[in-house]
Amino acid sequence: MDYKSMFSPKLIDLSVEASTENEAFEKVAEKLMDEGMVNGSYLTGIVKREAEFPTGLITQYTNIALPHSDPQYVEKAFVYVCRLKGEVSCRQMGDSQEMSTRDLFFLGIKDGKNQVGLLQKFMNLFMDEAFVNQYLSIQDNEEMYELFMNHF
Repeated sequence: MDYKSMFSPKLIDLSVEASTENEAFEKVAEKLMDEGMVNGSYLTGIVKREAEFPTGLITQYTNIALPHSDPQYVEKAFVYVCRLKGEVSCRQMGDSQEMSTRDLFFLGIKDGKNQVGLLQKFMNLFMDEAFVNQYLSIQDNEEMYELFMNHF
């Protein structure tokens, strides 16, 4: 799978206003609908899946979340890079512990067998201090897009 094709400068927002994880989901779902990436049931699908299988990840350098829905809600494969203006509370993958983050990566996966590889790739990137420092310093969508193109 060519993960690079899942990224687009149009699917990057580095200043999202949201006070809860669900509010962030709503805002991103609306954008993804506008771009034709998901269908009308996506928001319901992602909220339900996150409740059952939380996707927060505490790494040594920063906390991230990797929310994704089941493939039937995805029209075209995508990664949506979302940075919030402030932190929101979410739950950690695996043990459902409360954590907070301002960096969410919405993974729109059409084919379930690609999911594990993509999750693994993000986990590896965010264990790399140099990558994380670069990621956190970027304020520009185009620059962020280039960063991911260079690492995928």
